[in-house]
Amino acid sequence: MTTEHSLTRQQKETVALLSIGTFLEYFDLMIYVHMAVLLNELFFPPTDPKTAAVLAAFAFCSTYVLRPFGALIFGYIGDNYGRKPTVIITTTLMSCCCLIMAFLPTYAEIGITAAIIVSILRIVQGMSSMGEIMGANVFMAEITKPPIQYFAVGLISVISNVGSMMALGVAALATSKGFNWRLVFFMGTVIALVGMAARTKLRETPEFTDAKRKATYTLQSLKEQGLEKPAKFFKNRDITKEEINIKDLCNYFAICCGWPFSFYLIYIYFIPTLKKSCNYSPEDIITHNFYLSICIICASTILIYLSQRIYPLYISRIVVCLFTITMIITPFVVSITSNNYIIFTMQMFLTMFGLRPTPSDAIFIKHFPVFNRFTSVTFCYALSRAIMYVIISFGLIYLTEWFGFYGIWVIGIPITLLWIRAIYYYASLEKEVGNYPLKGQWQVR
Repeated sequence: MTTEHSLTRQQKETVALLSIGTFLEYFDLMIYVHMAVLLNELFFPPTDPKTAAVLAAFAFCSTYVLRPFGALIFGYIGDNYGRKPTVIITTTLMSCCCLIMAFLPTYAEIGITAAIIVSILRIVQGMSSMGEIMGANVFMAEITKPPIQYFAVGLISVISNVGSMMALGVAALATSKGFNWRLVFFMGTVIALVGMAARTKLRETPEFTDAKRKATYTLQSLKEQGLEKPAKFFKNRDITKEEINIKDLCNYFAICCGWPFSFYLIYIYFIPTLKKSCNYSPEDIITHNFYLSICIICASTILIYLSQRIYPLYISRIVVCLFTITMIITPFVVSITSNNYIIFTMQMFLTMFGLRPTPSDAIFIKHFPVFNRFTSVTFCYALSRAIMYVIISFGLIYLTEWFGFYGIWVIGIPITLLWIRAIYYYASLEKEVGNYPLKGQWQVR
């Protein structure tokens, strides 16, 4: 197996361009998510606490529920026309949504129409984000080789977290200092346009270009030999698209389901407790989450740094063990204390050991065939978010009502078990192709 232990100059330029775009796009995407405690009051009708919780869940889920359709659309573009045009299109859509949001009247001004438009904008942003981070991950996986590949692909996730953190920071500043929230979305518009301009300088990945060239050459050869029927069959069937292994797809889907559950626990689950027991205002919650976002960046950075020395699947196995312990004890801790520092500590542990694909992202991605890769990974990623956030957002409202804080076990335990199984499945695939460390070894090869 060919290896790379450092990035070439061209690869560094690509990393820089992709990182700029990912940072800017995730800044735009997460502005509303992290300002939801404030913006939901502006765009949705005032209601009783339970109805408000359902409306908040709806607003949160609207970002993710139609992502699978976005994955299919942008997956098709990415697999047929290239990785580069996909990431440019998605950045353009994100900037348009931010611009509309900046001018959108509130519920007090135009009634329920405001809530409908906000939901549509969130859906479009969620769909466009499918060609964003997964497109960048696929891009990096195709232009690098292990072990630097683990770091390069993982870096995209870290950059997305930085974008989310900056969105939180701006949201905290806007709410605590009384800035006009519309200025945040104007800023998001400008930022997205800068990201789009940066990505026009990207070059298509060699792996995709070479595969496309070989497919075209095969088709031309068949025609030149007078084999019209095989050529027609080749074109119609598009045999460049290898068969996708359903087990690969299902196990990658299980991997993708881990982070939505972790994300919800970290940022959303504790909000009612912080409001009720700790007397947190919306501004306090945004600031609280800003500090958590710093913890997420630190944890992800440590993981991708370690992946240059320790085989990523080993790291993922250790992380899931620590997450399981943290997830199990969380209800006990929260049920006996209302101290905001203790709650923050539990959230911090969840950020450190959350079920994130990093730093094993590249391993999962490379096991999909090149002409189905973009669609496969984006669809699994999107479907996992759509299903998990709906189940978690609405399900935990009632699970918490029935079982108290222990309701998270009903969702968390099955997700964790499936995640562990998926890690071992990909370990078996790595052994088949000879990438897995020999027995007794733990370093990357």
